[in-house]
Amino acid sequence: MARWLLPENISDVLPAEARAVEALRRALLDLYRGYGYELVIPPLLEHLDSLLTGSGHDLDLTTLKLVDQLSGRTLGLRADSTPQVARIDSHILNRSGVVRLCYAGPTLHARPMHPLASREPLQVGAEIYGDADFGADQEILELAVRSARTIGAARAQVDLGHTGVLRALLGEVLHAPAGVEPVLAALTAKDPSALRSAGAALSAANRRALHVLPELNGGLEVLEAARRELPRSAALDAALDDLARLAQGCAADAVSIDLSDLHGFRYHTGVTFAVYVAGLKGPLLRGGRYDDIGQAFGRARPATGFSLLDLREAAQLHGAAPVRAIVAPRLEDAALRAAIEALREQGEVVVCRPAPESGRGAAADGAEEIGVALTVDRELALRDGRWQVGPRRTTA
Repeated sequence: MARWLLPENISDVLPAEARAVEALRRALLDLYRGYGYELVIPPLLEHLDSLLTGSGHDLDLTTLKLVDQLSGRTLGLRADSTPQVARIDSHILNRSGVVRLCYAGPTLHARPMHPLASREPLQVGAEIYGDADFGADQEILELAVRSARTIGAARAQVDLGHTGVLRALLGEVLHAPAGVEPVLAALTAKDPSALRSAGAALSAANRRALHVLPELNGGLEVLEAARRELPRSAALDAALDDLARLAQGCAADAVSIDLSDLHGFRYHTGVTFAVYVAGLKGPLLRGGRYDDIGQAFGRARPATGFSLLDLREAAQLHGAAPVRAIVAPRLEDAALRAAIEALREQGEVVVCRPAPESGRGAAADGAEEIGVALTVDRELALRDGRWQVGPRRTTA
């Protein structure tokens, strides 16, 4: 095997893509900063039992593992940043009030999310800790939709769910020895006979509701149908009310509701959502409320947030805008160096290369030497005894 070949679903990020990714990363973090979110940078490597705490148990098959030669303990390369940020809030920062945190960094997956996905996705996210108010859920969903706008999506569709709906129907089965796994498996398969068997311990009304649940997906009319078809309870009404308020106040171009969406059921404790944009095989980002995630770290604080699944995929939707650049000769000239420095301080891109008269420079229009990612349309030249920027001259 050639030594320059990379593992499957692992790739280098080359200049044009890297520029697009970095521009979006900065734009998203600036967006979150404007809402009061503080940036944290968790380590890529942690003890495995920490990474797989809380929501991390669902990540076991996705997490790459190795043995620490210093301690002999098993380490993991993070497949998701949320458990790490929960640890930082609960155990490291240990603040008593509301904490807003954001992050941006690579993750590593043992298996790709889909056949063409990178196993090293760049994850970006924002989370609120210590705020149980419904306004926190509204803020997070607003920020998620604005994230889609920031990457340049023309349309953003939000899919909403709520784990409280199924929890209200399952009742005591949630704490039964057999657990809820048979019910979840039957709902996922949409298998009526399996649902009858899995829901045997439920009341007749709740068994009927389980059969109706997979059909409750669509627009806002789903909420009214749920109020008619499902057994009423305070928990169910509260969940449906939350969904109605979020759907009506959402700034997305389209909103759909799926009351049988089981994504993250084991750790989400309330609203769940995904944002979809054209051009991606799956969701751009996922999020929701997960109030119990910090319990294993000593504090089960209210929490809600989202993660943009792979900034590299998002950046490929629109690419990076061309960067205008200025070409300057590489000469031993104090005035020239001062002019170049002044231009760079103003935010200009200045590329220096040997002057043609040195005998080592390329032709005046040697774009291949400067870089195809740059639009070199100006030059710094000596005019009337001063170094001045003007249109770039090319040879015939």
